[in-house]
Amino acid sequence: MINLTDSAVNAIKSAISSSARPAGGLRVMIEAGGCNGFKYKMGLVEEPKPDDTVIERDGLRVFVDNKSREHLVGTTIDFVLSPESSGFTFHNPNATANCSCGKSFG
Repeated sequence: MINLTDSAVNAIKSAISSSARPAGGLRVMIEAGGCNGFKYKMGLVEEPKPDDTVIERDGLRVFVDNKSREHLVGTTIDFVLSPESSGFTFHNPNATANCSCGKSFG
């Protein structure tokens, strides 16, 4: 359902290992807002919620709630390092419009 590049997996594992709070995985969700109608939201969480889809890759768990799942099918999450800006990028085949910041879509 969601694809993670090796760079994204490494960045998430690094964040989990350096987190002050226990983290069992990464929650990825969609919220209303942003430049084009929806925005991506990510954060470390201890456990999945009962209705979450759990995706596992290389010992990493990603949790996606039911409302966000339909918007994220086929999305690839990458972590990019560059002099201008570094961070997670989303390549979402369901998006009809993307914001230049890469954090929201329509």
